[in-house]
Amino acid sequence: MFFPRLRRHAKWMFVFLALVFGLGFVIFGIGSDQGTGIGDLIRDQGVSSDIPSVEEARERVTRNPNDAGAHRDLATALSAEARTDEAIVALSRYTALRPRDESALRELAGLYLSKANRQQQEAELAALRAGYLTAGSTFSTPLELPKGATLEQDPIVAAITTEVNRTVSEAFAASQEAYRSASDAYEKVVALSPNDPNVQLELAQTAQRAGNTVRAIAAYEEFVRLAPDDPSTPLVKQQIKELKAQVTPEPG
Repeated sequence: MFFPRLRRHAKWMFVFLALVFGLGFVIFGIGSDQGTGIGDLIRDQGVSSDIPSVEEARERVTRNPNDAGAHRDLATALSAEARTDEAIVALSRYTALRPRDESALRELAGLYLSKANRQQQEAELAALRAGYLTAGSTFSTPLELPKGATLEQDPIVAAITTEVNRTVSEAFAASQEAYRSASDAYEKVVALSPNDPNVQLELAQTAQRAGNTVRAIAAYEEFVRLAPDDPSTPLVKQQIKELKAQVTPEPG
């Protein structure tokens, strides 16, 4: 009876921790680059904002789908409410109408990075949840079974494991896709400002997270060329060396 009780207690402990963790994100804006938590509102001490409402901006977009300013305002309003996925759609439409707006492209990349981080957090929470729900369901030492006998897996543990694997896999795939989209946005910024070392560095880091090692190396090298005396250049050179070791097999 000990293990079932432990599993029940672990489940409620997880619910409590998840609630505290989630409230920390909502109230204080932890882990968000949007600055929309209640903590931010408290710090602002009720200062009014010129940000349009989502309803007003959406109505303008409906009236005129080619109104770039309306799409921009809608993206801003959605971002202020931490509705990242919707803000990405609105800002993508704006940048399609205004492809040379560097500020908007960088903001779009930032939204994609925020989405990627959120997906990673969801994967981590799913794994944590599985750990609590399956606590005490396995033996600390292997059981000695008769020759040829097998121990069937607990069906509850099997179901939880399957669901967690699916959730983690989907979250990871969504995270990688968001990193690739952020990298694409930075590519457009680089095309507009090819001599800006900061943009090269942002592209390099994002491409690396997206798993595009070759592109990351090229952008890191461009950063070093543009900013040879930057304090971070030695670290970037070390990063280049490590990444090249990953893509270049050692001689046998």
